[in-house]
Amino acid sequence: MEKLINYENLHLYSYSNDKLVKLPRAVAVEFSGLGTTRMIGEHPEHAKHLAENGIIYLVPYHNPWAWMNRQACAYADEIIDVIFEKYGLSDDTPVISMGGSMGGQGALTYMVYAKRTPKACIANCPVCDTVFHFTERPDLPHTFYSALSGEAGTMDDALRTISPIHLVERMPKEADYHLFACTADTAVNIDMHARRFVSAMADAGISVTLDVIPDRGHCDLGEDGWKRYYDCISDACGN
Repeated sequence: MEKLINYENLHLYSYSNDKLVKLPRAVAVEFSGLGTTRMIGEHPEHAKHLAENGIIYLVPYHNPWAWMNRQACAYADEIIDVIFEKYGLSDDTPVISMGGSMGGQGALTYMVYAKRTPKACIANCPVCDTVFHFTERPDLPHTFYSALSGEAGTMDDALRTISPIHLVERMPKEADYHLFACTADTAVNIDMHARRFVSAMADAGISVTLDVIPDRGHCDLGEDGWKRYYDCISDACGN
C-alpha cells in the first residue's frame, strides 16, 4: 500500500508535541501497551516539558496488539520520517525509543529493526521474553497470533523475531539502555523478563541500567519513578 501519512494528517496517526517545540534537537517515540486505543487530545505535562527541552515527542497510534511486528516497525518509521522531513532534521538527530509493557518490548525490539537506529531505549516493565510471555497469561496467545500469523515458520520462530532477550546479539552496542521494573508486578514478572534481559545484555558486553521500583505493580513507577523515566530522555540527549 502507498504511504498515507504526511504532516497535514499526522494527528490522525500519532500524537505529537512538535508545535510546542521551538528548536527541535531530538525525537522521542513512545510505544503504547497492549490494548491501547486512545488518541491523545490535550498535551500531557511531560510532553510540554520535553518540548521546552527541544524534544519532539511522538506516540504512534499503532495496532493495540502490535507487539512490534513488521507493520508496527514500518508505521513508526513512517511517522518519524514525516517529522524529520518537516523540520529538515539532520541524520544525526538523536531518536529515543521508549514505552511500557508491550510498549517496552516494542521499544527494545525497535532498537534492532528501526530505519533510524535510536540512540537510547527507555523501557518500563518491558516484556523481554515473548516466548515465555506467550504462556505467562491466558489473555496473551490470541494477541501474539494476531500480530504474527502472517510470518513464516512456527509460532516459536515468529516470537523470537520480536523477543528482546532473543535479539540481544543484534542490539546496538553503542546505545544507552535504561529499564524500569516493579517488584510487585504480576503481569510481567521482573525475574523472568527485566532481570534476565539485563543479565543477557551484560553477557553480550552491553551495559544496561535497571531501575527497580519496590512494592509497586505493573508499570506503576510512582511520582519519583515517572520523573526519572521522562528525565532519561533529556539525559540521553545530553541535556
